[in-house]
Amino acid sequence: MRVLLAALLTLAALCWPASAAAVPDQCAPPGPDSATPLPTNLTNTPGVPDRDTHTTAGAAAPADIDVGALRLAVPGTLTVGTLSDAPPTSCIDAAGQYSGFDDELLRAVAEKLGLAVNFVGTDFSGLLAQVAAGRFDVASASVAATDARRRTVGFTNGYDFGYYSLVVPPGSPLTAMDGLSAGDRIGVVQGTIQDAYVVDVLGLQPVKFPDFNTVYASLKTRQIDAWVAPAHQARQLVQPGDPAVITANTISIDTYVGWAVAQSNQPLIDALNAGLDAVIADGTWARLYSEWVPRELPPGWKPGSRAAPAPDLPDFAAIAADHPRRPAATVSAPASTLAQLRAAFFDWEMYRQAIPVLLTTGLPNTLILTVSAAAIGVVLGMALAVAALSRRRWLRWPARVYTDIFRGLPEVVIILLIGLGLGPVVSGVTHSNPYPLGILALGLMAAAYVGEIFRSGIQSVDPGQLEAARALGFSYPAAMRLVVVPQGIRRVLPALMNQFIALLKASALVYFLGLLVGQRELFQVGRDLNAQTGSLSPLVAAGLFYLALTVPLTHLVNVIDTRMRQGRTRRRRDDLITLTAGQEMT
Repeated sequence: MRVLLAALLTLAALCWPASAAAVPDQCAPPGPDSATPLPTNLTNTPGVPDRDTHTTAGAAAPADIDVGALRLAVPGTLTVGTLSDAPPTSCIDAAGQYSGFDDELLRAVAEKLGLAVNFVGTDFSGLLAQVAAGRFDVASASVAATDARRRTVGFTNGYDFGYYSLVVPPGSPLTAMDGLSAGDRIGVVQGTIQDAYVVDVLGLQPVKFPDFNTVYASLKTRQIDAWVAPAHQARQLVQPGDPAVITANTISIDTYVGWAVAQSNQPLIDALNAGLDAVIADGTWARLYSEWVPRELPPGWKPGSRAAPAPDLPDFAAIAADHPRRPAATVSAPASTLAQLRAAFFDWEMYRQAIPVLLTTGLPNTLILTVSAAAIGVVLGMALAVAALSRRRWLRWPARVYTDIFRGLPEVVIILLIGLGLGPVVSGVTHSNPYPLGILALGLMAAAYVGEIFRSGIQSVDPGQLEAARALGFSYPAAMRLVVVPQGIRRVLPALMNQFIALLKASALVYFLGLLVGQRELFQVGRDLNAQTGSLSPLVAAGLFYLALTVPLTHLVNVIDTRMRQGRTRRRRDDLITLTAGQEMT
């Protein structure tokens, strides 16, 4: 396997020299010089400012906030669910820290309140559910405060407005939001405001993706016709030479972006509103806004409460005029197919960045998840196998039901059900650490499959083995434990090893429960670097690590299987020689 890894890295070096320029960090603040005016093709979605009945008239001073009354999961610390793949608002930077406009602003607000912040990466589709369940105190991921979401969580005042863009391949006839039709394949990220806009406002059924990089990759390969995207992510991802252009923009100023908090925790909402007004008043909001998302504010909108001062921002239109960018409706000449493949899969600089993180963070966490879950699966699986073979119905039927349920449900559903269902109940024991629940979920899933593997192995043992053991005076439990079960396990070792390989790959699903930077497994490390740089090479590097683990295990299965077969053949040959020799002597 080391030879394979070295060969691939050598090929990468030949295809992309080490002297190539480093891939730009998409999670770095672009700075005020990247300012943009509001798009000339900006349109408003149905709604007027008067519809905003949620922004508070004012906010308390941070000094008046009782931090002890905020009902935080960890006293004195905000546990924040965020994204790692949505630059420039929520992402992991080159230093391995959660950053972006949303997260940096929340850090400044927490500092005003005297609170620490603990960011945890998760998937957007499950983010609000985890806030409502108490897994996170706050959701920081450019969450639009829609009426539908307010039925699940509460929201602070707005800290951003956010508009969204229509991204299409060059030459596409789709140049306006209202030009989209039921025959178009429209991509969105599941659970986002763009998803709701396409469904509720346009009345269309979009193609839903788990993250921004996946939907954009599908657009570039023309698997979808258009992408309705947050303008932040669209401007960040669409690079010169990409086969994509931005042709339309829209905004809804009555659906602002705020931090999501559990509905029952109004003290925390009030505290965050107080901190937000404070960072607006001292200029921190304007500084971070100018560094991360510099663009003109839409008429009739400002951040914070109604009493908060209007932020003092630079003239972004003038800055944009002095620093013209490539027009959104044009695109550079596309690179050759070979160059695109080389940049996507064999970026040597990205391998140099990814491999140390994969080795020191991703690999240990993947092994911890897999080995721990495998131990649970083996122990519980053996118990299920014995129970399934029992003559007592009260043992046999529960084992059968358990196996049917955990083999019938998708793995990600089981992880979410256990993580979101048991998480709030056992948070005092786990301290909101997703690893125990993730290991438990993986172990319970593995037990259902391992139990069936053990059961089939035990049943394959000739019944005469049990009868012979009983005839020699063994009790039934002793005969099963000392004679039948060992033979059954030996026969199913190859199938058991295959199940461990599947468990190794399934460990990536624990990300749905939310992980700290240091808890990320192989896939998530590769995915975060992919989001940070836009290159697919980190995912290829993660794949190489999976191959380095699974290929040797696969060959080990073959060696074990071959050894078992040859061993039986050799013993039969020895027995035959002994028998023949005995006959000759007589």
